Amino acid sequence: MPETTLVLPDTLRSWPWPRLINPYYEVCKKESSAWCEGFNAFDARAQKAFNLYDCNLLASLAFPLLNKDGSRVGCDLMNLFFIIDEHTDVATTETARQQADIIMDAIRNPHKPRPEGEWIGGKVAQEFWANGIRTATLSSQRRFIDTFQLYMDSVVQQADDRNSSRIRDVNSYFDVRRDTIGAKSSFAINEIHMNLPDEIITHPVVAKLTSLCVDAIIIGNDLWSWNVEQARGDDGHNLVTIVMHQYNLDAQGAINWVSNLHDDIVDEFLQVWKTLPTFGGPVDREIRTYADGLGNWVRANEQWSFESERYFGKKGLEVLRTRKIVQLPKNGAVHKTT
Repeated sequence: MPETTLVLPDTLRSWPWPRLINPYYEVCKKESSAWCEGFNAFDARAQKAFNLYDCNLLASLAFPLLNKDGSRVGCDLMNLFFIIDEHTDVATTETARQQADIIMDAIRNPHKPRPEGEWIGGKVAQEFWANGIRTATLSSQRRFIDTFQLYMDSVVQQADDRNSSRIRDVNSYFDVRRDTIGAKSSFAINEIHMNLPDEIITHPVVAKLTSLCVDAIIIGNDLWSWNVEQARGDDGHNLVTIVMHQYNLDAQGAINWVSNLHDDIVDEFLQVWKTLPTFGGPVDREIRTYADGLGNWVRANEQWSFESERYFGKKGLEVLRTRKIVQLPKNGAVHKTT
């Protein structure tokens, strides 16, 4: 069968936020990687693959302005995300629910001894958050816990969708994916040293920017991850596959459809950005820093996707330049459309 070459879009061709990286990347990567590996959450083969993902690079691109303590919390969070992802991706719905409850109990009770023989994710989550609350403001702590509960609940729903071979339509997919992407909890780390009141975070302009940023990250992640996911039959929770099914498109047609949606989101984000509110006083600087952090997150997500080896192996920078990939052969998995 002849190879199928796909062309990936340059989704950020007009995005004004450049690539930035935290100056503490190397030291926090060393510390956080050693901390994460110490839990033995993976076997040797899986750990080697996990290291190639370089979750610490994602954190350092996403949180370029945080100090050393904040940067370390960001790195630990990304490592925790991927531990949760790798374990729940192969779990039954019931097991994913149990794991989600363990995680949230550990985060809500960061100093309570964990039960003997418990799934290792609980210990990882507890140590992560026990360190996080040492430096996080009370407002960022509260928002992190609230959004992380939403994330864990959505991970259980994703497991149920996967175990039922269910493919959603575009609208219902976004309803779930806006939480499974984990971006809202990540944004709480953006404000780890800020004291932003709820009325600012829930202000219509700030809330809209946050929502658009989440959708842009979802689309970018799904575009770059789709090829490896479809090859292993794990693409039911991916917008490209959903668009293929819903609109009867081939892979390139779906990629183009998703790319057009991303263009619309970029245009709207940049328009809404111009209406960012001011309240007067020091809080205005924090609002601006928070909103800049949203813009930076979109850039960070793309850069990490190509700079790490998670989706494109060692060819990431070449793909970033050429935008061309060869569609990988499937392993024969079949999904059910609902």
